[in-house]
Amino acid sequence: MNPTDTAVLPGDPVTDVPGSAMTTDDRELVISDLHVVPIGQPDREILAGIDLVVRKGEVHAIMGRNGSGKTTLAYALMGHPAYQVTHGQAMWKGLDVLKLSPDKRARLGLFLAFQYPTAIPGLSVASFLRTALNARRRGLTGGDSDFDPSDPTRGGISMGDFRRLIREKMALLRLDDAFAARYVNEGFSGGEKKRLEMLQMAILQPEFAVLDETDSGLDIDALRIVAEGVNAQLSPDLGILLITHYQRLLNYITPDFVHVLAAGRIVASGGRDLALRLEQEGYGPILREAGLPASASDEAEPAEPAEESEVHA
Repeated sequence: MNPTDTAVLPGDPVTDVPGSAMTTDDRELVISDLHVVPIGQPDREILAGIDLVVRKGEVHAIMGRNGSGKTTLAYALMGHPAYQVTHGQAMWKGLDVLKLSPDKRARLGLFLAFQYPTAIPGLSVASFLRTALNARRRGLTGGDSDFDPSDPTRGGISMGDFRRLIREKMALLRLDDAFAARYVNEGFSGGEKKRLEMLQMAILQPEFAVLDETDSGLDIDALRIVAEGVNAQLSPDLGILLITHYQRLLNYITPDFVHVLAAGRIVASGGRDLALRLEQEGYGPILREAGLPASASDEAEPAEPAEESEVHA
């Protein structure tokens, strides 16, 4: 059986699933020695051994210069086809999610808010969100023959319940009712695109969310609204990996931990004081303390091509 087709329901025993680890706490995402290359350039290693543990209820900020691999980390976790994991694991609920297809990662409770959301002409926000919610409710395998997302009596959310839900969540993000009838991201401002990402998060209620430069392209008012939407969703049952290269976002969303990404790995970790130090001093002093030149390349040195047996995704 192909690992990406492994059928496991959340909460089911996973001892027979490739990549499973029963000792992994189901309240934490454990990333171990993660190495990633672009599919089109297998000798160019972007991530060269990321180790990170993010628990539910925690906000971890990943900071780094432009091109340091922050977005690559987000895409690798969610299974973007342009990137290849050559080594490492990302354990979540006893499964190595790097062995699962992107839709199964989402059904397991993982979520990615894009830095540059894509427009989908002809598809309304409401239809998009209702379809996504029903897929999320269906669980990991989607193999239950009694489940019909179009039928509220067989597991799908009723239109009335969905309307109440989406109105509640749009109010959270200061969006009017007309927003639901617009086509996904078509003609949206930068702030509207990011608020739609946060609306998706509010509707789907993930257990682990990666927010990729949510502050990118926002003015101060839009940033504040988006940050308020994120803060309203913080809970002991949600872990957040917040990717940014500006400290200003952390004025509104307070991280529990801050990590600096450079040369393909995490070179420093600390609390919010680390972000404040970056704002004051830049990356040079921290890179030197990590044994790297202040002008160190943002990416790891070119890697040897991975053996076929080492390729995980």
